[in-house]
Amino acid sequence: MTITYEWRGDFDNAALGALHAEGFGPRAGDSAAPADWRARLRRHSLGWVCARDGDHLIGFVNVAWDGGVHAFVLDTVVARRHRSRGVGATLVRTAADRARAAGCDWLHVDFEEKLRSFYFDACGFRPSAAGLIAL
Repeated sequence: MTITYEWRGDFDNAALGALHAEGFGPRAGDSAAPADWRARLRRHSLGWVCARDGDHLIGFVNVAWDGGVHAFVLDTVVARRHRSRGVGATLVRTAADRARAAGCDWLHVDFEEKLRSFYFDACGFRPSAAGLIAL
């Protein structure tokens, strides 16, 4: 297995949609009007990292930002068959390196409790006070 990582890598909307659905489950309305990931990322993201095993998209992370010094990790996902091999941590590490290179001072992430060890232990985030409103 040779995994490659690419900042702002090219991807097929259907492949990213399938990977996203595998990791997060389908969202209401996705089957009627699949997400145009390319347009969404170009409009809202500093960048993203694609992980590939050969020609297959097996991992992804989005780096949204405020246009200044704050970047945000979103949608970190790895195909089931490639999990627990360091792919996710490498995706996030690459995202952090590229956000730093773009002049960002902070990289934020929010996550479900079950991912605490991944983000704190494997990726190096530290706890901070934050707030959340479910919409």
